[in-house]
Amino acid sequence: MSVIEAVHADLGATFGERDGRTIVEHYGRPERTHRAVRNGVGLLEAAYGVLVVEGDDRVEYVDNVVSNRVPGEDGQGCYALVLDPQGAVEVELYVYNAGERLLLFTPPGEAEPLAEDWSEKVFIQDVEIRVATDDYAIFGVHGPTATEKIASVLTGSGSPDRRYSFVRGSMGDEGVTVVRTDALTGEESYEVVCTADAAEAVYDVLLNHGLNAAPFGYRTWDTLCLEAGSPLFHTELEGTIPNVLGLRNALDFEKGCYVGQEVVSRVENRGQPSRRLVGLTIATEDGEDDESEEPRVPDSGAAVFDGDSSVGEVTRAGVSPLLEDVIALAIVDYGLASDDLTVRVGGEEVPAARTELPFVEGSDASDRLPEY
Repeated sequence: MSVIEAVHADLGATFGERDGRTIVEHYGRPERTHRAVRNGVGLLEAAYGVLVVEGDDRVEYVDNVVSNRVPGEDGQGCYALVLDPQGAVEVELYVYNAGERLLLFTPPGEAEPLAEDWSEKVFIQDVEIRVATDDYAIFGVHGPTATEKIASVLTGSGSPDRRYSFVRGSMGDEGVTVVRTDALTGEESYEVVCTADAAEAVYDVLLNHGLNAAPFGYRTWDTLCLEAGSPLFHTELEGTIPNVLGLRNALDFEKGCYVGQEVVSRVENRGQPSRRLVGLTIATEDGEDDESEEPRVPDSGAAVFDGDSSVGEVTRAGVSPLLEDVIALAIVDYGLASDDLTVRVGGEEVPAARTELPFVEGSDASDRLPEY
């Protein structure tokens, strides 16, 4: 559930559910809010599952499981993956070294099964793993003036300047941790972490004090991330080999063995994966100037064709509020040469053009932009 659901309700929120977690979909007019975030700064209650890993062997244990190097220094973090033996993504997570413990942020539905799985595999190591999702609130601050926003309300420290690093300070009378994130919206981005009992006060500071911020929900988050070309867990990552997504920020090719590493390394040494993630701009009309028609948006899984040949499928699509075009991410054959494609929408093949990512250049580039 949302930590401050009543506060969102007072702001006129429409609620939804993701991974069993109540989230804000929007506060009305999400397209207008989208532009407000792109032009200034927006505030989102982020939905994560949270694990706390403690014990003398905490860093070594997690480092042996995940695809990236876990930092040994307090105040630093990384983005990492848990893979299956075939190299496909099972879980994504942010790992932060908070001194005597590690804080791990996962998709909201993944924290409990991951904690259970890891706890069963701890033998002689000094490691304790517990789910702490209900102990924390996490607020995302996104937009070209996000740094100024944080500076206007954070006391006791300056804002962190390195991605995945964090500082400790206060907002109002409450202690907070501020993380510089990976800019999935294509804008300067931070996350503010506080205890659940401080959430309402911290949210009030972020919303109403210092530089103004526009509250937004996950419908706007989705379109911002799509415009930024950011692959997300449930639509692109889950079940996919990270090489296919060009997800190099999650991989350390020099660290020791972890589950799935052999497959990831073999694909890396081969020079290229068999498939890749691309952007598509999709025709919205059949040559008729009829503004009353709803844009045709392909479903996830819609086939992508080069002539008569099926060359891939759409992972997600939507209408870009900024471009006013239908845009999509798709996984297609790596060696595909044509930029003029078609996508199946409602039983018809609709023209689509391969488009350079990101679709929209913001104030910061997403750390998940494909790199091959």
